[in-house]
Amino acid sequence: MYCSPLRKENHPSFKVDYYLNLWRDFGSSEGGSIIDLVMKMENCSFHEAASKLEKRYANAGIGIETDTFSFHRNNIKDSIPNSGSESILSILNILPITHPTLINFVRERKIDLELANRYCREIHYRINDRNYFSIGFKNDRGGYELSSPSGFKGCIPPKDITTVRNERNACLLFEGFWDFLSYLTLQEIRQTKHDTVILNSVANVSKATSFIKLHKDIYTYLDNDEGGQRATRLIKETCPSINDRSAQYAGYKDLNDYLCQKTKVKPEVKKKSLGLKR
Repeated sequence: MYCSPLRKENHPSFKVDYYLNLWRDFGSSEGGSIIDLVMKMENCSFHEAASKLEKRYANAGIGIETDTFSFHRNNIKDSIPNSGSESILSILNILPITHPTLINFVRERKIDLELANRYCREIHYRINDRNYFSIGFKNDRGGYELSSPSGFKGCIPPKDITTVRNERNACLLFEGFWDFLSYLTLQEIRQTKHDTVILNSVANVSKATSFIKLHKDIYTYLDNDEGGQRATRLIKETCPSINDRSAQYAGYKDLNDYLCQKTKVKPEVKKKSLGLKR
């Protein structure tokens, strides 16, 4: 555990998972990849962050592609299991969501279990000699976005966006899969007739742009935070006429937070706030 590089603090609250190549700031409940971290620290775009990292690696004499950027341990050798060998991540099992802990987690998110099982799976995986399980959401390249009751968010590589393709003129854009499931819950539907993109990270905006700009009507439901606002601005650079719906859940961190705080939403209010008919 380290002191956060994003703000001043006296008690360490920043964790780096060298196996999954992710960071988490428990003080702000934020996390992501090394590129996400550089974007926040330098207040820059995805491409600028990638460029900074490329230059850093180049100065060290290392040739590396953007998708392989990773955290390095430097001198923290005492925390390396089996020093000298690389950590191994393997999927043990992919199941419907049946574990009581994960079922409770889904319910706490105010998502119906049947709906969650339609789009998600219970993933059991191993990192070196330790076993874990999480809710998993599959992306377009076959990787899984992970979310667990402990607050951990990670990814079983490769990391990518997730698209739902219905060959429609309208496209919905969400930051994470909990927001996508929250939208369906609020609309009282099991699937949307519109094309849909789940970024799985604001760092994936560039991967989604080519698909998004094929659509006449684009509705974004990104987080009400700095990362969500930055991603919205990036999308507007190539799609100036997007419909930013985040103001409809202003005062809440994201669409799932809005759902969790609302015990009951009338259908007519719901349709108006989300901006689309079913």
